[in-house]
Amino acid sequence: MATQTAERATTRNTIQRALVLEAVRSLHNHPTSADVYEVVREKHPNISRATVYRNLGVLANRGEVLRVEVPNGADRYDFLNRPHYHAKCRVCGGVFDVDMPYQSDILAKVSDAHGFAIEEHEIIFNGVCSECRKAEGR
Repeated sequence: MATQTAERATTRNTIQRALVLEAVRSLHNHPTSADVYEVVREKHPNISRATVYRNLGVLANRGEVLRVEVPNGADRYDFLNRPHYHAKCRVCGGVFDVDMPYQSDILAKVSDAHGFAIEEHEIIFNGVCSECRKAEGR
């Protein structure tokens, strides 16, 4: 009996995780956890916010989605899980992929006087996206 309950919980979590992953992949705009929750909830109204958020964390920890930590903003999730750079629009808050090669050798160029062992890096460029530039008449 206990084994059946554990198997059902694992299966349910796998199904819920798949729903969350599908939602992230369907949203090509680097969604927040709230955005993902709304998409999942449209098809599965009984799913809880906590379940979606927890599964986003699991997917990010497993490397199935990329968590983009945005300074002064909500974390975003990206279905493109290889290392790459992003740009954040200061007007609408949108996050976009930047089309430039990932600089894996940059760590060798960074010197740190404090003995900090740098293991990885993220770069987020700030500016104004094309849609907001159009709206501003630029």
